[in-house]
Amino acid sequence: MGTREQMVSRLWNSTDLWSDLAELCGFGGRFCGTPSEARAREYLRGRLAAATGAPVTGRRIGYEGWQRESCALARRGAGAPPLHGTSLVRSPATPAGGLEAEVVDLGRGTLEDFRVNEADIDGRIVLVHHEYMFASGHVHRRQKYLWARERGAVGFLISSPLPGQSLVTGSSGEGGADDIPAAGVTQESAAALARVRGRHAQARIEIRTRRAPTHTENVLAEIAGRGPEWVVLSAHIDGHDLAQSAMDNASGLAVALEVARALAPFVPSLRRGLRVGFFTLEEWGLTGSRIYADSLAPAECERIAVNVNLDSVAGSPWLTALTSGFADLDPFLHDAAAASGLALRIFRPLMPNSDHANFARRGIPALRLVAGFDEPDSRLRYLLTPGDTLDKIAPSELKLAALLTAEIVLKALTADGPVAAHKTADEVRAAEHVP
Repeated sequence: MGTREQMVSRLWNSTDLWSDLAELCGFGGRFCGTPSEARAREYLRGRLAAATGAPVTGRRIGYEGWQRESCALARRGAGAPPLHGTSLVRSPATPAGGLEAEVVDLGRGTLEDFRVNEADIDGRIVLVHHEYMFASGHVHRRQKYLWARERGAVGFLISSPLPGQSLVTGSSGEGGADDIPAAGVTQESAAALARVRGRHAQARIEIRTRRAPTHTENVLAEIAGRGPEWVVLSAHIDGHDLAQSAMDNASGLAVALEVARALAPFVPSLRRGLRVGFFTLEEWGLTGSRIYADSLAPAECERIAVNVNLDSVAGSPWLTALTSGFADLDPFLHDAAAASGLALRIFRPLMPNSDHANFARRGIPALRLVAGFDEPDSRLRYLLTPGDTLDKIAPSELKLAALLTAEIVLKALTADGPVAAHKTADEVRAAEHVP
């Protein structure tokens, strides 16, 4: 059998994929700075060493740790129902006794919503609605937060996408002095804060947090090929503590381990080497991969042929490659998908919503593989909520993601010419400003 046939055989016969996923989910949500994250990171070090037969290194990252203590919300007025919320990651604490202000509901929270309601925002708490993240017209929560902060809002609330008192989480600011308190609230709480008889509801938010300097690690291993170039296969370790962070992103970690296992024996004889990077602090504004990408000298960037980033690759059987504006990745990926016989959708505009964005920012061809793109009714609607649990993943979806990823990575390892052209700094800036 040739290399591809042996790789496929190893993938089909492996029993490690699901067991790795279950183990990672068993550690909990892997929120940065918690024992859950530390246990998962150590597990991944051991499994990556076994998968690759290569030394595993930890790249230490110092950062300002942040932990929730409490989050209380209330609406003023007789008969007001109880409200439920959780502080968003890196939200500042409110002053002692809480923050009280009127609430302005901006609906979805598009730029047009902010512009139309500009005069109502200053000095108020902005309420927006969480939207399905994997969609061509998606407006990211952090963008909505920045628009609110820039317009003088004193607080920020985002409503859960799910009914039934389901909370929603995610990151907010970057720890700066101009950050504003932020929380995710249930749909029912958002409804209670809606404008009544033409008047804004009055709400009080009290958020308590802990901050202290701490550190974590990116985890990397590499197997050299015959030449000086590399293919970087990545997935993020960290998640959120409302659930198990199963789809986001235990699925990507498990698939990356499986692909590394399947390809490891063959890489030394292939044109390019394989570097596996498990980055952390992704849920904190892509911090771990940003620090890694910024550490690369220009010559090192040129030697990375492509970054294949796995983030939320289960929850639907349909996979999409987000190709970050690198047009010549499209035919490369079409050929890889055709070889596997699996369907793959391609979405070209840059979506800076996972670690691939930091590689693209350095001009390195980069893609994110994601399940459920433009499928708002898929199980990926549970991301960032208490519903992101192991039971939302079908073993067949995980296996298909591993097969397709392996085809893409093998093609990148063996391609005679460039996988795709690198971008200059000017080209990167131009891509970042395409609407």
